[in-house]
Amino acid sequence: MNLGKFWSLVFLLVPIFGVGVFVYGALPSVHIGLPQDASESGHNIDHLWTFILGLTGIAFIATEGALFWFLWKYNAQSNPKPAKFTHGSHSLEVVWTILPAATLLFIAIYQLNAWADAKMRSPDPNDPNVVQVEVKARQFEWRLRYPGRHGGKLGEPGELFTVNDLHVPVGRMVLIHLKSEDVLHSFFLPNMRVKQDAVPGMSIPVWFKPMQIGVYDIVCSQLCGWGHYKMKGRLTVDSEADFQAWLAELKKQQNATVPPAPPKVAEGSSE
Repeated sequence: MNLGKFWSLVFLLVPIFGVGVFVYGALPSVHIGLPQDASESGHNIDHLWTFILGLTGIAFIATEGALFWFLWKYNAQSNPKPAKFTHGSHSLEVVWTILPAATLLFIAIYQLNAWADAKMRSPDPNDPNVVQVEVKARQFEWRLRYPGRHGGKLGEPGELFTVNDLHVPVGRMVLIHLKSEDVLHSFFLPNMRVKQDAVPGMSIPVWFKPMQIGVYDIVCSQLCGWGHYKMKGRLTVDSEADFQAWLAELKKQQNATVPPAPPKVAEGSSE
């Protein structure tokens, strides 16, 4: 075997290894893919991801296969005659410009519904069944603010506060008001298929509907400074009863830490 055919076989190992890794990772006993989906609309994101991965995978295999074929067939030792170069093919250039453009346009149209569910069809903030939470990112933690009563709104008296500990009830829509106190951060809930940059000076709505009780990660996926690694919080999806009990306990703790107001002195009193 000549050197040219040897290197063509080496290049052939690239698509074989790449496809093999994805096939191995897709096995149920291995599962190296996306984390567990625990949200109502996460399957749309997963389906879109799988579809695009398959589409690009086909293009990858075809491109690497063509590269292997040309390396194998037209290596210098098997073809001693000098190559003849041409300026190019206008028709071929039109084809390989139109095909990728048409593919990207198809993907843009195909993903419209998933995009609308994640970024456009926000829940009604006046709906009392919608759980509203303000999440304020800062170096290097997540500060959370809850209304003080069921169906309440942010900004009303009696608000509750936590840090890096987000609790939500299962089966109810959650509306996050995402803010940043200092620099760009990125609010990422892998199991809810939610990822949104927190931009200073803006309040950005983010929503999801958790469907499985459990404890999940909150991470910052935007490099935000030396302490970026510290911005790991916890998302706890509770039953409705456990969520209300957690709110009640939080309210009890925070009311106990607020010093009582000094007594008012009646007008004209000498005290």
